[in-house]
Amino acid sequence: MKVTVVGAGNVGATCANVIAQKDIVNKVVLVDIKEGTSEGKALDVWEAAPINEYSTRVVGSTNDYTQTKDSEVVVITSGLPRKPGMSRDDLIATNAGIVRSVTESVIKHSPNAKIIVVSNPLDVMTYCAYLTAKVDSKRVFGMAGILDTARYRAFIADALNCSPKDIQGMLLGGHGDTMVPLPRYTTVAGIPLTELLPKEKIDAIIERTKNGGGEIVNLLGTSAWYAPGAAAAQMVEAIVKNENRIYPCCALLNGEYGYKGIYLGVPVMLGKNGIEKIIELKLDAAEKALLDSSANAVRQVMDVLDKQLVAVK
Repeated sequence: MKVTVVGAGNVGATCANVIAQKDIVNKVVLVDIKEGTSEGKALDVWEAAPINEYSTRVVGSTNDYTQTKDSEVVVITSGLPRKPGMSRDDLIATNAGIVRSVTESVIKHSPNAKIIVVSNPLDVMTYCAYLTAKVDSKRVFGMAGILDTARYRAFIADALNCSPKDIQGMLLGGHGDTMVPLPRYTTVAGIPLTELLPKEKIDAIIERTKNGGGEIVNLLGTSAWYAPGAAAAQMVEAIVKNENRIYPCCALLNGEYGYKGIYLGVPVMLGKNGIEKIIELKLDAAEKALLDSSANAVRQVMDVLDKQLVAVK
């Protein structure tokens, strides 16, 4: 079984490394447009195999998608970060062009692949990949919720001085400051979070989670890569092992939660076919209002892409 990771930057290389160390596929192909980058990083990961004891072969390719033929899963991390003076619309146009090109190459060589999008802006780039791939939406989805809930759970573990292994959390909505963490659906070893922390502490954790990416950018001067790469790898594992794991992912909604034709973060069941099921939670009025606000923000960004595509035509 083969998995491809497109983009050998920090996130892509980390994702390939984590997949290899899980030892769940025969081969990982790392693809990048920059000469030698994917080959060098793939070789480095492969040379760690005797030390960390895995058999997954890792190979690199400079923009040659023939090596990706018949991949079971493809993770797309390609794209540029937003630069000073670059508008949101400019960023969308630039990264949409990259994601479209990558998706076309992916589908050409692996027509049955499940596609996980990590490129930013996450929600609209997942939508872009779906429009380009022209396949069932259950096979094109985005990684955001796993990363966001990981940050949420890590911050809760800090507050309680407990292991993050015991914490289960859920959030909905877009990837960014409009995401909707759900304390009511958050537990610690089965105990509701609301019984362990006061509301003001939970609210502070939620705000930190919403700005989790920005916190790392402020510290490093660049975006995160260890947690995002590991999050995408966890999704790959759920698919190739047909685990039917329930994770928050960016999925196309067609009536669920009252929305239609929008990519939004919701809990799904991930298995061999990609999204096996979208799970609808019962939200109270306040939670639904927050989700409506997040959906409106995502819809506005999707509308920008739609207008750009019309202009191109």
